[in-house]
Amino acid sequence: MFDDTEGSIQPRPTSSDAINPTRRAFLAAGCFCLATCFATPLLADAPMAKSQAPGFYRLAVGDFEITALSDGSNMLPAAKLLQGDPARIEAALKRSYLGDLIETSHNSFLVNTGARLVLIDAGAGSLLGPTTGHLLSNLRASGYQPEQIDELYLTHLHADHVGGLMAEGQRVFPNATVRVDKRDTDYWLSEANMLAAPAEAKRFFEAAIASITPYMRAGKLAVFDGNTDLVPGVRAQTAYGHTPGHTMYVVESRGQKIVLWGDVVHVAAVQFKDPSVTIRYDGDASEAEHVHELAFADAAENGYIVGGAHISFPGLGRVRRDAGNAYTYVPLDYSQG
Repeated sequence: MFDDTEGSIQPRPTSSDAINPTRRAFLAAGCFCLATCFATPLLADAPMAKSQAPGFYRLAVGDFEITALSDGSNMLPAAKLLQGDPARIEAALKRSYLGDLIETSHNSFLVNTGARLVLIDAGAGSLLGPTTGHLLSNLRASGYQPEQIDELYLTHLHADHVGGLMAEGQRVFPNATVRVDKRDTDYWLSEANMLAAPAEAKRFFEAAIASITPYMRAGKLAVFDGNTDLVPGVRAQTAYGHTPGHTMYVVESRGQKIVLWGDVVHVAAVQFKDPSVTIRYDGDASEAEHVHELAFADAAENGYIVGGAHISFPGLGRVRRDAGNAYTYVPLDYSQG
């Protein structure tokens, strides 16, 4: 235990007690890392953004440019509103991982022909609550101002398509001529029809009158009757049933074509598989069903792009015919442009 030196008392290290340089470096590094963890803040401690990018998407159709614009979305009680076989509707919803309430897009479409800016539908404005009414901000985000719109074509006069025409008592699109089928103005702008309507339906008339009347007084309302050429490359095509004057708009340039459907489809997961399914908002369910069949068949046969007001944003795709009287909606692949 002791060496031969007087007064010296020192323990002799054994091989098991010795710490080699490699082990010493490892322990030192571990201590440093532990200290660092306690000494610095957590960099992932940041608030959630809870918002999407601006809602616009561009598509070339020949020499024209189409910009899909989101007005937002809201929750639709699909199982309650869809009219058809309840079991088949429920099965179709489940097949697409949807429940009774589904989030429904509200889409408008801007057509730039090079000579004209044509907006198809004006969104809901303030009429449907805070989750819609975003058309104007997305229009601006896409590079356009409301004053630039030359023509504004309405598929029909329901609140979610006309509410965005007005804001704080002013016309949002002061230079635009608003065009709509005469059957819709005759019906929805009639005070007699409003008085005769059920209480729950009066709000549709009130929304149409409040949104359209200021344009009419300014000489900015122009009605058409049925299938009509409007500006070069854009024409109105009748799709009556959802409302008396419900209209699709056909856009063609250099042999390419897109048909903007309006409210032909409300719940894609159900109605493409079963075109007989209508929705409670359809004014004439039989006619609406007939429009489904014609629109789906023509799109599938000819392969052109369709744009839907309530198909998941941007609402652009094609239609494929399946076995029997069933179809599949095929969304467009994303393109950087």
